[in-house]
Amino acid sequence: MPSERTEDLIASNDRLSHVRTFWVWPGWQVLMQDAGVDRANVLRRAKLPGDLFARESVRLDAATYFRLWEAIDEEAGKPGTPTPLRFAQKMSADWFNLELFVALCSEDMNSALARLAKYKSGPMAVKLEHDARGTTAAMEFVDSALTPPRVLMAFKLVFFVQLARLATRSPVQPLRIGWPSPDLSAADARAYATWFGVPVEDLPLPTVVFAAEDAQRPFLTANHAMWKFFEPALRQRLDDLEKHASTVDRLRSALLSATGVIRPLQSRHKPATRRPAMRTPVSA
Repeated sequence: MPSERTEDLIASNDRLSHVRTFWVWPGWQVLMQDAGVDRANVLRRAKLPGDLFARESVRLDAATYFRLWEAIDEEAGKPGTPTPLRFAQKMSADWFNLELFVALCSEDMNSALARLAKYKSGPMAVKLEHDARGTTAAMEFVDSALTPPRVLMAFKLVFFVQLARLATRSPVQPLRIGWPSPDLSAADARAYATWFGVPVEDLPLPTVVFAAEDAQRPFLTANHAMWKFFEPALRQRLDDLEKHASTVDRLRSALLSATGVIRPLQSRHKPATRRPAMRTPVSA
C-alpha cells in the first residue's frame, strides 16, 4: 500500500504547474567534482556565469536548465560509461541535495517518491501509480514545447534506483525502466542493463517500476525527527516558488494550453490577483 494518498500527490504537483523557473542546488558542483567533471568547463559550454554554483538561490528557466544538463553530458560523457552512471557511483548519503535528503528521511520508497513528487525540483512532475505488482513513477515535463535532454531523463531514473539502494542497503532492481527513444550505443545499453538489472526500454515517459516488496522495504535512513525539523522550511520553499511565478507566466501557460501547445496539469490553486515580485532567472 502507498504511504501517502495519490490524490494528495497530484494536488502537490498541480501547485507548481505554472512555475517557470527552477532551482539549481550548490550540491551539484560537489557531485560533479567527485565524478571528475570540470564544472568550469560545464558552465562555459552552457554559456552560464562562472560563479553560478556559488550564488544563493539560483533559478533557471526550463530552456537554460536543459542547456546546463546538455553541457554536463558533453563534458562528462565517455563511451560505455554514461554520465548518469558516473554520478550514481559517487552518490552517497553524505551528498547534501534537497531531493536526496527529503527522500532519505522517508519510511520507504513509496513515502520517498511521494515527497519527491511534492517537493519537486526541476521542470518535471512525478506521477505515481500503485497496484498489487508495485509502484510506477513516471515523469511528465511541464513544458511539452521543449524536448528534455536524454541525460536528464536518465539521471532522474538512476537517482530513484540509487536512492532505493542507498536507503535500504539492498541491491534493488526495478521491474521496468525506460525513457523516450533512448537510442543508446551498444556499450551504453550494456552498461545501463548491468547497472539497473533490466534493459532500458523505449517508453512514452521516463518511467521506473519498483516491485511492491522493494517499494515497501523499510529505509534504514528513516529519520522522522529530522524530517519534522526541516519540513517547515521545505513548505516555505514551496510557497516561495508559487509566489515567484508571475502573472505573465500564468497567462502564458493558460494561452499555450488553450492553443494546444502545452498540456499543464489541472490546478486547484487560485491564481494571484496581483503580480508578485519575481527573482530574475539566470540567463546566458
